[in-house]
Amino acid sequence: MAKGTVTQKIIDKHYITGDKIQGQQTAIKIDQTLTQDATGTMAYLELEAMGVDKVKAELSVSYVDHNMMQNGPENRNDHIYLQTVAAAKGVYFSRPGNGICHQVHLERFGVPGKTLLGSDSHTPTGGGIGMMAIGAGGLDIALAMAGEPFRLIYPKVIGVNLTGSLPKWIAAKDVILKLLSILSTKGNVGSIVEYFGEGVSTLSVPERATITNMGAELGVTTSIFPSDNNTKGFLDAQGRGDCWTELIADTDVEYDEIIEINLSTLLPLVACPSSPDNIKPLSELEGEIVKQVIIGSCTNSSFKDLMMVANVLKGRQIHQDVTLAIAPGSKQVMEMLGRNGALADIIASGARILEAGCGACIGQGQSPANGSLTLRTFNRNFAGRTGTKGDLAYLVSPEVAIAAALKGQFFNPTKLDIEYPTFEDVKEFLVNDNMIIPPIEDNESVEIIRKPTIGNPPTNAPLAKDLSGEVVIQVEDKITTDHIMPAGIHLKLRSNIPAYSQVVFECFTEEGKQSFAERATDVRDAGKHGVIIAKDSYGQGSSREHAAICPMYLGIKAVIAFAIERIHSANLINFGILPLIFKNQDDYNIATETSKVEICDICNQLKVGADIMAKIDGKDVVLTHNLSEEDIKIILAGGKLNCVQ
Repeated sequence: MAKGTVTQKIIDKHYITGDKIQGQQTAIKIDQTLTQDATGTMAYLELEAMGVDKVKAELSVSYVDHNMMQNGPENRNDHIYLQTVAAAKGVYFSRPGNGICHQVHLERFGVPGKTLLGSDSHTPTGGGIGMMAIGAGGLDIALAMAGEPFRLIYPKVIGVNLTGSLPKWIAAKDVILKLLSILSTKGNVGSIVEYFGEGVSTLSVPERATITNMGAELGVTTSIFPSDNNTKGFLDAQGRGDCWTELIADTDVEYDEIIEINLSTLLPLVACPSSPDNIKPLSELEGEIVKQVIIGSCTNSSFKDLMMVANVLKGRQIHQDVTLAIAPGSKQVMEMLGRNGALADIIASGARILEAGCGACIGQGQSPANGSLTLRTFNRNFAGRTGTKGDLAYLVSPEVAIAAALKGQFFNPTKLDIEYPTFEDVKEFLVNDNMIIPPIEDNESVEIIRKPTIGNPPTNAPLAKDLSGEVVIQVEDKITTDHIMPAGIHLKLRSNIPAYSQVVFECFTEEGKQSFAERATDVRDAGKHGVIIAKDSYGQGSSREHAAICPMYLGIKAVIAFAIERIHSANLINFGILPLIFKNQDDYNIATETSKVEICDICNQLKVGADIMAKIDGKDVVLTHNLSEEDIKIILAGGKLNCVQ
């Protein structure tokens, strides 16, 4: 990693152990943590299992923003548990309705130069104010709350040199879509994206946060902007200017790779179904009929974004064939829109106002009709994520979204007969933290309430001497954690592993055939180890550790693929599942969904070196891995909880 980058300065300040050599594992101190309810319930159950009385991080916040649809008691049961365990463990609690964790954390808690670990893959939003904000699985967050360091690969730093300034109707969303068109969603493990150049000063903090938020789709560890006068202005406006520090790269720094993006030449871009890197210029889609538009999510729900939308909608009506829904990112944004009249302008246009939460982005409500185009200002458009099978979800900027809502089709906003609304950065945000419950001093007397729908973290046995397995499923490229563990209506099951495990890989279940859960259970009950075989970029997307916990519960002992994405690989290790790599990708073709997989003396093979000798249906196959000595220790023990209990 090049000296003098913002990235290196933060790592150096938080360094604990390990080799400062690119590609090697190192450990850093974590200052802050965040959890959200869909991943946080299990994280706090894990924290309890460790016997931790009080969190040891400088600041920890528990947010409720995902499971807002209380169709049954499960979600509210989780919320009550989270509020009481937060009080018992010394954690701030952001109540349901206060907003999306990333938006609220940026507003009320983020600090330049600090490290933040969050149980949500879009935690890098904090990079918009110069934090090293990293997404991880819930168990890693629990360990950070317990005061343990976080292990990461010492990164390659990709410098993105921004020049020029954004033209009217071109947005920060177009910047990250441009970068996705260059780097794609795979092949970037072990890298951090750092933005620099004269164009940085033209971007506000909300714009920077949009870019770092959706940087998660690149598969990088995180993305980060410098902390400069724009950062100071944002924090001053939030009444938190005293936490600002300047943090910029040295003038003579050399990045490991440099990508040039001229903001002045960008055009409106669109991520087409069903991957965030399936990028096309808007010009190729103009005229296609649009039936649904949703503006919000942690990517594009800031006050700045929604004021632009409100000004465009003022005195106008949305197209009669379009459903427009808008979800503000936080109570702060919602209240400010309400007080200045902008919310009334949005409502008068015919838009529907959603709760300040994740909702539609995770398939909880607002699913589109079959065969209809839905435009969303979100960060992911994985197949079926909307809650509609075979969906046609496109990711766009708020500017492109609102043009489509008015015209009923893909329409270039630069061609609208509307003056682009501009306004100065907010000098003073409305601060009302009455939905954030701070930690209490007398936490020993707090009763942690655990309703009957909440279970315990499952345990795993130590790794057997020989792996004697069967392939339970064989899948292709770009398998996301949404494929593995569906969200939407199933999200309420996340604190009940036996129930949630029944929908693992549900999207691949063919009518009249065994489900993954049934097949895995048969293999496990026959005394065999379950194996998953995949191609490239397995486990991309969400940080949901349930994509490791539930397969582990069903007896999966190994995943063999061309490449496994960073967070998912860490989650597999945490729960005692071997993440292995085909040394020869052609060996993938040897396997079928009934193949026998044998790895003899696996424990010693892991210790001796990177190459693992295996057999698939009796044919010799060479596997490899990227496991550190600590990773191997965890896997041999059957997972990290077995190491810390």
